[in-house]
Amino acid sequence: METRTPNRLPFHRLAVFPVLLAQLIILLIAALALWQWRGVVAGYSGLCGGLIALLPNVYFAHRAFRFSGARAAQAIVRSFYAGEAGKLILTAVLFALTFAGVKPLAPLAVFGVFVLTQLVSWFAPLLMRTRLSRP
Repeated sequence: METRTPNRLPFHRLAVFPVLLAQLIILLIAALALWQWRGVVAGYSGLCGGLIALLPNVYFAHRAFRFSGARAAQAIVRSFYAGEAGKLILTAVLFALTFAGVKPLAPLAVFGVFVLTQLVSWFAPLLMRTRLSRP
């Protein structure tokens, strides 16, 4: 019996790539706005908060959306679970490293840009190229 490897998509061709790009743009704009209005500390604190949101999402997208096709169903499910577990662990580690290692820090800016970057995911259906059809 022939064993086939699941189809792997390049990262830039993933359906979730526009969402990640939008998150990057939003975090950069928010960090720049904080830097302009509240100072350097708020700017890099906001940048840290946005990266805490973006980097685990990039990891999850890489792990969860790299397979396609009906034959890869089991690999897709496994990669979703592994991606979500890794995303949660990476988020916690990045928060711990930020609060332990970055001094001085503006916590409100960190959490504000983190939440703002995560909110982009709410608009993901508008940003994704492929539409899911409803029955």
